[in-house]
Amino acid sequence: MNSNERPWLILLASKLGYQTRSFAEAAKRLGLSVIIGSDRCHQLDDPWADGAVPLHFEEPETAASDLVGAVQRRLDEQKIGAILALGDRQTATAAYAASLLHLTYNSPESVENCRSKLRQREVLRKAGLPVPDFFSFALTEPIDSVLQRVIFPCVLKPLRLAASQGVIRADNPAEFRAAVERIARLLTSPEIQVTREADLDRLLVERYIPGTEVALEGVLDDGQFRVLALFDKPDRLEGPYFEESIYVTPSRLPQGAQEEISACASKCVRALGLTEGPVHAEFRVNDQGPWVLEVAPRPIGGLCSRVLRFGPQRIFLEELLIRTALRLPGAEWQREPDAAGVMMIPVPRSGVLEEVQGTEEALAIAGICEIQITARVHDFIAAWPEGSSYLGFIFARAKTPELAEAALRKAHDALRFTIAPRLPVAHPVSGQTLT
Repeated sequence: MNSNERPWLILLASKLGYQTRSFAEAAKRLGLSVIIGSDRCHQLDDPWADGAVPLHFEEPETAASDLVGAVQRRLDEQKIGAILALGDRQTATAAYAASLLHLTYNSPESVENCRSKLRQREVLRKAGLPVPDFFSFALTEPIDSVLQRVIFPCVLKPLRLAASQGVIRADNPAEFRAAVERIARLLTSPEIQVTREADLDRLLVERYIPGTEVALEGVLDDGQFRVLALFDKPDRLEGPYFEESIYVTPSRLPQGAQEEISACASKCVRALGLTEGPVHAEFRVNDQGPWVLEVAPRPIGGLCSRVLRFGPQRIFLEELLIRTALRLPGAEWQREPDAAGVMMIPVPRSGVLEEVQGTEEALAIAGICEIQITARVHDFIAAWPEGSSYLGFIFARAKTPELAEAALRKAHDALRFTIAPRLPVAHPVSGQTLT
């Protein structure tokens, strides 16, 4: 295939997404050209010099029309081979744009089934799949009437945010009230309001499900679901907040339990109507089997995809997903046999990152192959539940999952982060204290 015959790839991503560069580089290795659609400010004149199309993902049909118009102005749309959404917010725009461009992708209805946590729960429950008991309420409802419906312990969640942002466990009415107030402050903050997401005035309440937590990475090709990896989360996520940390694969669960999880994931994607592209799913597992926490038609978040390598060339997940979307050779490759793990470096407290030390010491630990500090020095970083970004990522490879996990923990112990409190600032005119 010469350069003029190679298809183009559309990537839809957040302006703050870690993954965009990794996917663009994977496409370049395959000799593909890329068009990026991003939610960056439309008034800036291509600040990253990547020719990205500015889009408003909160209006997916309009964003899709704008994207297609930009594509048609740049090249013959027949040259577009596939579209990939790298985050939750971009999936609806991808679905509408794919329809306009006659590309294979998930339907808008199936994507919306996943975008709203409430709607996903309703669809999966109707299909008879194992989801926790749940209900939703508006933040304007009297809290006393809401409490009459709650069974403790429970978990409160915003309907649309990702990465466990705003997710809080409550074990009694006092904790429930405090959680509602805290999530409401988050949802009315300028940082969240500027996204113009739907359902920012409602919360989801779920019965807390005890057990271990796992994450599954899969891919759909013409409705055929394939599990790429099953990750253990060895740190117990019991609340009150649910910041994730270590992922290790292959899973150490019994083979029977792993098969149950894979079968449940397959039933979930069918019930939701998904047919194409990456799938990231999360489950709680206990004596009753797997419970569905989330199914999303996108790849694993952040830089975590680097932990997965496939085939004789050891290609990363990004390249495998691109090969699958474009029906290129190598899409069928299996994950390498060795164990691998990633630590999403936790944020111990909110504040301004002043210094990072110990990186060289951590990299010298056996099994550690890469450390990426993604938080910028002198920037403010929020801890969970308000936060949704990590300090960075540590990657390990070893003969066994136990060795990979141990290497990650040892490397994390070697790192030292200086985080200073963010000082209040007085407004120069009003004198009002700002934070």
